Amino acid sequence: MESEKENIYILLISIHGLIRGHDLELGRDADTGGQTKYVIELARALGKHPDVAKVDLLTRRIADKNVSEDYSHDVESISDNVNIIRIDCADQVYIQKEQLWDHLDVFSDNVLTYLHTNELLPHVLHSHYADAGYVGTRLAHQLSIPLIHTGHSLGRSKRKRLLASGVKKEDVENRYNMSLRINAEETTLGIADRVITSTNQEIEEQYGLYDYYQPQQMRVVPPGTDLSQFFPPTGKESKTDIAKEINRFLAEPDKPMILALSRPDQRKNIVTLIEAYGESEELQNNANLVIIAGNRDDIRDMDRGAEEVLTEILITIDLYNLYGKVSYPKHHLSTDVSVIYRLTALSGGVFVNPALTEPFGLTLIEAAACSLPIVATEDGGPIDIINNCKNGYLIDPLDKKMIAGTLLSVVKDKKKWKAMSVNGMEGVKKFYTWHSHAENYLKVIKPVIDKTEPVVRMKLQRRTRLYRNRAVFSDLDQSLLGDTTMLPEFSKELKDNARCSSFGIATGRRLDSALKLIKRHKIPIPDALVTSLGTEIHYGQYLTRDTAWDDHIDYLWRANKVRSILNDIPGLRLQNKIEQSRYKISYFYDASIAPDVDEIRQLLLQHEQTVNVVFSFGQFLDIIPVRASKGLALRWYSEQWEIPLDHILVAGGSGADEDMIRGNTLAVLVANRHNEELSDLIDLDSVYYTKEPYAAGILDAIEYYDFFRTCKVPD
Repeated sequence: MESEKENIYILLISIHGLIRGHDLELGRDADTGGQTKYVIELARALGKHPDVAKVDLLTRRIADKNVSEDYSHDVESISDNVNIIRIDCADQVYIQKEQLWDHLDVFSDNVLTYLHTNELLPHVLHSHYADAGYVGTRLAHQLSIPLIHTGHSLGRSKRKRLLASGVKKEDVENRYNMSLRINAEETTLGIADRVITSTNQEIEEQYGLYDYYQPQQMRVVPPGTDLSQFFPPTGKESKTDIAKEINRFLAEPDKPMILALSRPDQRKNIVTLIEAYGESEELQNNANLVIIAGNRDDIRDMDRGAEEVLTEILITIDLYNLYGKVSYPKHHLSTDVSVIYRLTALSGGVFVNPALTEPFGLTLIEAAACSLPIVATEDGGPIDIINNCKNGYLIDPLDKKMIAGTLLSVVKDKKKWKAMSVNGMEGVKKFYTWHSHAENYLKVIKPVIDKTEPVVRMKLQRRTRLYRNRAVFSDLDQSLLGDTTMLPEFSKELKDNARCSSFGIATGRRLDSALKLIKRHKIPIPDALVTSLGTEIHYGQYLTRDTAWDDHIDYLWRANKVRSILNDIPGLRLQNKIEQSRYKISYFYDASIAPDVDEIRQLLLQHEQTVNVVFSFGQFLDIIPVRASKGLALRWYSEQWEIPLDHILVAGGSGADEDMIRGNTLAVLVANRHNEELSDLIDLDSVYYTKEPYAAGILDAIEYYDFFRTCKVPD
């Protein structure tokens, strides 16, 4: 039994979820979603290619009265040369992917038996997700067949998101079998001949965290888009119900539309877009703004994050008096999305994605397919898309003048608009259809099959712990900025040790303000970003908010009561709106006329307000919940992520950093510190007083503590 090389036989493996060739039950559960659709579309597209003789998609056979009988059939034909092959996997009832791990060896043995009954072996295996990777590595060894892998979702990133959402670490392990999953991913990365991803950012920021990550094996092949759904305007769109719903908000509906379409999520940065529009009279005169932010009935009934974003959207529209210029419909159908793109194109408008981070950017491709020019954040997927399609501009998502100016240039320059419109449609056909996906996919796997592109293995070693066991935390303004000459070396040191150590920033700034500085100075996006003096915690490139921390610090917090008590205190003046947040009230403090800070604390206690009062730089006074501070947020992170405090290096320089530095952490006070505010720390053995300022001081402390090796205070 051997493989013939005239035409390629590809074996796809996708084990979990409900997989069939018609009427996909997408969204039925967490296991039947994007991956299910991807593998079916990939199999179809490959089957149509003249160089492909046969495609089999292996999944598990399910005989369960609670699901369709379709999933119990051994073979389902999708086309003449494409089949779904269902293999028994111990118990045939439908179970979640997390419960499949104990059955994967049985599945693998049954696949091997099936393949031995065939006349030909596949030329290549392609595993999808960690469970299929586990099976694929066994089969690749047993049959000496090359293995291609696509992770879809990675365990290390998933664990971050689960911990951020408040799931306890023990539950993450017990419910999701996370150790098994990550170990399977590590093994697969060590064995796979090629790993296919959607974006370069996915390679660097997700796969790069793995011990067996081998950058020379990674290949970017963006997924395809359905051009039967996303296509240029036909002229009929203006008569649709969704067009009427959008136009009812607008005084001049014939103006070009600026379209933003996303979930009501803080990371999508919709409010900044509205502010940019509201601060540009010229942009308002030339275009309407259309905000499609999910569906809503009563905002008060939505989850906290969506409620906050939608409320702020409405307040911002009112603040800038944008009535008649901004449309924000309450409802739309999924089938309306492509129509909305085409409506915007008909108007001579533009699609904008101002998200703070954007790993891929599927909406940008959909908009381009509908002939819309795009303006998007200079992060992740949009960089690749605009580079390929030449159909728009990248923007700093926190620079409101840049956002407004870029949008204005697109809607005013009709000649350039037309060129970008055409470029976008052609770019999608070339790079982002299923046909182009299949072409690019085969360019990746053919050299592996033919052995014309050698597979070079790196000498790699697993770390002794499954997860990171140390972290560097720094203040932003006092410890990183000021003298930025050493920032590149500091960033390199973090990157070189990213597999064993996390990086965190703890700042008094709001999230958007902190991100603006991080981007401007090219500081790596931290694994943990503690903002607003420890009242908010966000994790990783997706800026996943730790909602469990929100619930924890909400205890005894009465913001309106605090404001009313301090309203008439001389020498206190509220700072600008940008410095205020849900759990932080910030004042300017004039020491010449204001009461002593201890008197203010006593006043709040007398009115039964148990809070933390933080005084810094001799002029800033912040009131935050009693359970919140930089130090308490740091300790929450330490507990959630199982990183001992004596393996956390903290860098600070002002009084706001004091409770991070006290206790069992390793600490460094940079040379540009505020000595008066930190004078109480002078006798602490675990505090290193460096003679170097800013980032140079942190690098000095890393060497002083031998942080990435022994991690201890010198004798």
